Amino acid sequence: MLTVHLRVADPTTKKPLPVRLRVTAAAGRYYAPLGRLAVFACGVGEDVGGSVRLGKDNFAHIDGACEITLPAGEPLRIQAFHGPEWEPLDRTVTLGPGQMALRFEMTRWCNWRADGWLRTDHRCHFLSPHAALLEAAAEDVDEVHILARVHYTLSAIDGNTYPQLHGLTAFSWQAAALEADGQRVFVNTLNTHPALGSLGLLNCHRVVYPLAFGGAEGPDDWSLCDWADQCHRKGGKVLWCNAFRDGLTGGEALVALILGKIDAIEFDASPRTKPFLPWVYQLWNAGFLVPLVGSSGKDSNRGVVGAVRTYVKDDPTPRPPPPAGEGEKEGFQPFLPLSRRGRGPGGGVVSFITNGPLLRFAVDGPHITASAESVTPFDKLEVVANGQVIGTTPATPGPRYTASLELDHTPDRWFGARAVGGAGSVLFPDQPAFAHTSPVVVGQPAPHPAAVAALRRLVEQTRDWIDTQAMFTNTKRKAQHLERCDAALAKLAGGGP
Repeated sequence: MLTVHLRVADPTTKKPLPVRLRVTAAAGRYYAPLGRLAVFACGVGEDVGGSVRLGKDNFAHIDGACEITLPAGEPLRIQAFHGPEWEPLDRTVTLGPGQMALRFEMTRWCNWRADGWLRTDHRCHFLSPHAALLEAAAEDVDEVHILARVHYTLSAIDGNTYPQLHGLTAFSWQAAALEADGQRVFVNTLNTHPALGSLGLLNCHRVVYPLAFGGAEGPDDWSLCDWADQCHRKGGKVLWCNAFRDGLTGGEALVALILGKIDAIEFDASPRTKPFLPWVYQLWNAGFLVPLVGSSGKDSNRGVVGAVRTYVKDDPTPRPPPPAGEGEKEGFQPFLPLSRRGRGPGGGVVSFITNGPLLRFAVDGPHITASAESVTPFDKLEVVANGQVIGTTPATPGPRYTASLELDHTPDRWFGARAVGGAGSVLFPDQPAFAHTSPVVVGQPAPHPAAVAALRRLVEQTRDWIDTQAMFTNTKRKAQHLERCDAALAKLAGGGP
């Protein structure tokens, strides 16, 4: 066995390129770099960061160079990945006697960052800021948001279960907790209720407490609407996380969205048993045109930072100033721009989410243009209007998969583009390819009665749960919950926003 210095470089700068690395022998044996484990924990919250298992395959995140012990005279497969804008590396090499170095270069095929796009993972958990920064660099993500949350673990000492608040002491307010070489890591909070929903509270100038209520955390006297209001008062943004997945299908998170307290809705990389897009289309058809953001949802070594990410273009809309005397401290950073209507000057899309395919989408007068390009195989590109596919074209294989569409439209609708299908992502093998833009709105779409009715049913279910199943120690708090549900129902009865 030889201890070899392995280096992956950017051919333009000649500098080491952080990557997700996998080195295997012909029989499939995995060789971990020194400082990484060949066999590692993959449970939720267990030693998260630095190593990852995707399906049955182990990888290590490195900063572009590592030492690794490898056999000589045996074919070795070297795989490296650096996000959607780089060609994956897949080489077979055989070390000669006494060979002490391996050198590789990776090729960038596009550069969206140079065009003003920011790539963000809006939610992951249990990583230290340093581990998140390493994975962000290796996966070509500009910003990562670690969300501290309440997590219960079983003690091996006394057999009791204890809550943990992993990462909360690194809470970064409105500045980055850590940054280097173009990557930034923020530490924020995920505030949760087991039935009413989960909110990501990003870039507040103070922590919004409590981080959890209801269920094991006690009575239901608090409120997601309270969290959202406090977050906005503290200069932050509110994401609906685990949307249409956990607890009640809509929950109080939907009530908060209808009442204008939610800034964006999250799609993450975790498996789902409840549909996502049909309910998002219902929201948009009802007139609640919140943008999409992408998150890995990484909470173990079975996930990758940036597995689903947001691409967002700088939005010229000024950000409201922080409250008087707040947010002016050293290190204050404006939050990532999130356009509520998903479009910028000239009708170009402001944001899209993706696990590989890169989308371009614009509405110019009556004309729509859409395109997708990817190193990840995908089946087709579609243009959607008010939830219905109005144009589709299959992807063309080649060095990269590509597709493009042009069509005309009628106004007073929302439009979006999506790339879908494929047996599995080259970048993230356990996920079929998927990308979707935030809605681009043309004219004044009228709320669709069927969509409004579907949302009404969800709010009524939430109201019924609050009225008959929730546990309150303060009757005024119950009344406030019910009043907010009634306000959301009244808004829907009026036809939408």
